[in-house]
Amino acid sequence: MRNYEVMFILRPDLEDEALQAVTDKFRSIITSGGEIRKEDVWGKRRLAYEIRRFREGYYVVIKFSATPDVVKELDRVLRISDEVIRHLIVKDVA
Repeated sequence: MRNYEVMFILRPDLEDEALQAVTDKFRSIITSGGEIRKEDVWGKRRLAYEIRRFREGYYVVIKFSATPDVVKELDRVLRISDEVIRHLIVKDVA
């Protein structure tokens, strides 16, 4: 298993329950074939530039260990989720 870090920005107009449900969905994908090492919720922040008419978003960063198949599935689900404004998955060298 390799170490990865995912950062995603969620729409600012989501309710607290919806935010929790979306992050739980992504957590369950990661834990299906890996383990979460650290999760950091930055909360609502202003974006550097407007994305899809949004000026703010909820930032979440998760460091995890998983197989490449899990990362591919996570990327696929992040791409098709309407709640996600932007996402990025990188290998963690630490």
